[in-house]
Amino acid sequence: MRLRLAALVALAPLAACSTITEAVKGPELTPVGYPASLAPQSQVILASARDGIPQPASANSLWRSGARAFFIDQRAGKVGDILTVQIDIDDSAKTSNSTSSSRTSGITAGVPHFFGLESTLGKILPGGFDPANAIETKSNSANAGAGAVNRAEKISLTIAAVVSAVLPNGNLVIQGTQEVRTNTDVRQLTVAGIVRPEDISSSNTIKHTQIAEARISYGGRGDISRVQKTPAGQSLVERFTPF
Repeated sequence: MRLRLAALVALAPLAACSTITEAVKGPELTPVGYPASLAPQSQVILASARDGIPQPASANSLWRSGARAFFIDQRAGKVGDILTVQIDIDDSAKTSNSTSSSRTSGITAGVPHFFGLESTLGKILPGGFDPANAIETKSNSANAGAGAVNRAEKISLTIAAVVSAVLPNGNLVIQGTQEVRTNTDVRQLTVAGIVRPEDISSSNTIKHTQIAEARISYGGRGDISRVQKTPAGQSLVERFTPF
């Protein structure tokens, strides 16, 4: 525990320095590499049926050893292959609800005879006592509520993803990242999920609606994103305030 705290204390200045550098120079692009941060690497990785040790070509062969065959399906099917994901989201939702209720109730009860003590109670109780109107209650309640949701989302993007794993049933785990930097702001698109090889088209593309467990993120970081984001202190106050 002490070693962990010491490591956090040692890394704190580095994190602060990175934040200051990003505020001054703008965000840096993520290094290009295998997309291991999008999906856990605990998936079972199997070799594709097309894998194999290339056989050396004879001297009079027309085919180069290790070259991709012309008549074999060129769609993504093994780890490291690339396919294109077409993201075309055009969703909208609109709901409107309203409720109204009211209630009025009243009770009047009298005790004309109370063990012969009705006249005595009038002397004891201040302000007099009327046995015919011994108990009287009234209550009024009203409730009104209204709510409405009007949401529209439209995203049309294309991204290349990499096959990172092949599941035992043959389905493919894909993931990909795309970053575009404009001045001091970086727009980042990430996609990950599981696809069936049968759903991949002949042009090696697949729609986002055919991705199971799809994880699609489109956001950014930089000056514009920082200005649009709610300050951390205000966000904490709004989240935990009891009022």
